[in-house]
Order: sequence, then C-alpha cells, then structure tokens
Amino acid sequence: MSITRESELIGMKEISEVVGATLKLMREYATVGMSTKELDEYGGAILRKYGAKSAPYETYGFPGYTCISVNEEAAHGIPNPKKILKEGDLINIDVSAELNGFWSDNGGSFILGEDIHGHQALVDASKDILHKAISSIKGGVKISDVGFLIETEAKRLGFKVIKNLAGHGVGRSLHEKPDNILNYRVKGNKERFKKNSTVAIETFISTNSTVAVELEDGWTLVGNKGGYVTQHEQTILITDKDPIILTASNEIWN
Repeated sequence: MSITRESELIGMKEISEVVGATLKLMREYATVGMSTKELDEYGGAILRKYGAKSAPYETYGFPGYTCISVNEEAAHGIPNPKKILKEGDLINIDVSAELNGFWSDNGGSFILGEDIHGHQALVDASKDILHKAISSIKGGVKISDVGFLIETEAKRLGFKVIKNLAGHGVGRSLHEKPDNILNYRVKGNKERFKKNSTVAIETFISTNSTVAVELEDGWTLVGNKGGYVTQHEQTILITDKDPIILTASNEIWN
C-alpha cells in the first residue's frame, strides 16, 4: 500500500498497534499445559476487544484466529485443543488482522520456558537477521539485495532459508504487491522498495530445509528436509531514511 494521506497512516498505525500488542500478549500468555486452541482463543478475544477481524479467518477461512506453529511446523499451524504446549517447545505465532479497512501482519518465534532442546540460536538468528534486513531498507533499495542479506547472514550463522515463503506488501488487503520479498536473492528481480509504502518483512530461517511443504490438512507447512524453522515479521513504513516499524508493540526484539 502506498500512503498518500494522513488518515491512511493513522489507519495503518492503529491496526499495526493491535496486531503487535496481540502477538506480545499471546506470547506472554502461553504456558506449559495449555492447548494451542486455548492460546488462539485468547488472541481472538484480544482482536475482538479492539474491533479487529482476524485476517486468515476472514480472508481464507483458516480454522483459527491466528497461526500457531509448534516445533517441526514451519508456518500456518492450526490451533488444536489436543495440541498441548510443553517445556522447551519452539512456538511461532503469526497474527494478522483488519481494522477500519486497513490490514497489518506480524509474527515471532520463541521458546516456551527453558531451552532444553537447544533452539535459542535459531530464534536469535531469525530476530537478528530481520533487524538487519529492515535496517537496510529505504526507498530505492532493491528487493533482491535484502534477500541476499538475509541468506548471507543465515549462512554465516550456520543456517538456511526457506525459499518459497516471502514477505509482501500489506495495507488495504493482507497480501499486496510486492509479493516477492524473498529470503534470498533473485538476480533477475530489479524491483525496488518504494518510499511511503507499507510492507511486511519476514525471515524464515531453518536448520535443515529450504522449501516449505504442505501437510494433508491443507494448511500446516513443514520443512522439506525436516528440522526446525523460525519466523519473525514486522510491518513497516518505508521512508527515504530509516523505516518506521509499525508493529513495534510486539516487542519481538526486546
């Protein structure tokens, strides 16, 4: 979305504050012994309190208000009353929603309780790489250059990237152009980020896999070669200087 008037910026700030706060509160609410369905219902209640509508539920008929992926699940995990959270689980929550005609998207991976399975390095890599990627973005920067930065940093840290999941434009709908903000460089892509546009930038950092494949439930994604995947995502406003992090209320970097 291209921001052309103050009312649009206000609308994007409002919905971004909502999805960011929802992600933060869900992360803090998650406890050992809780089902992912209970966690999702909590998130859905927060969205309703603000008058916001779950984007995946409203747009795609997703069976949940948020996507909650656990351990080997890479993305789009379905909330389930039988999926009980355990100590050391690697959890990803992705929250996107609509309010007053504006849409925003954010997500984050974290470890529940003590890191008994050794996932912290992967979580930290995803967070740090996202921060570096966003810090490099301004109007005129090539989208492919940011992809190159993400993949280079992942390799430097001993990890891989998922190549068939991408960041995207967001604003008047959940997914807008550009829809090719990948975690690696496509040399033929000459497209550049545009000043005053809003986009969702996300990392998909993995231990083993480079492609996400869909399970039989029609939603849940896992890595093609197993292992684990972490994702962190912020919706930003691109400027000719440092971008504005619209979903900063999620505190994923704190």
